[in-house]
Amino acid sequence: MLIILICLIALTAVGIFVINLYNHLVRGRNEVKNAWCAIDVQLKRRHDLIPNFIETVKGYAAHERQTLDTVIKARQEAIASSGSLEARAKAENALSGSLRSLFALSEAYPNLKANESFIALQTELAATENKIGFARQYYNDITLRYNNRVQTFPGNLVAGMFNFRIEPFFQLEKAGERETPQVKL
Repeated sequence: MLIILICLIALTAVGIFVINLYNHLVRGRNEVKNAWCAIDVQLKRRHDLIPNFIETVKGYAAHERQTLDTVIKARQEAIASSGSLEARAKAENALSGSLRSLFALSEAYPNLKANESFIALQTELAATENKIGFARQYYNDITLRYNNRVQTFPGNLVAGMFNFRIEPFFQLEKAGERETPQVKL
């Protein structure tokens, strides 16, 4: 009788331990999804601001059609990207790169640079880019914590039993994006 009671207590303790690990993994997976949604909100905001920004630039830099078309195409690809997180991140990174070239256009057009609408939109886009950066960092922090739970012992045993998978990080696609930009006066 004592042996049966000890076995029941041990099984109950293991069961509680497994349930606790499972719940931590579920919470971690949900935090990762929530962090991606925070990025998604800021990306939507950026997608909404870009058409107004492009219209403002068009009036001043009509012959810079290639740059404008690149931004428009990158925006459309980013909006249309509904595949994996890696595919969406790649599309958003391409959009970020094309926006940098659009911001650089303002240096060549002093009247554009002084336009109030342009300044307001540029400020909004810059603020949104900063928010996207913070949201990406938060996503990567949460993803790191979740992936550590999935990959370390004993969480990896429970994760394997219940099919929890590691989540990808939001990374830069091009090595050139890691370099410090050159400022020439």
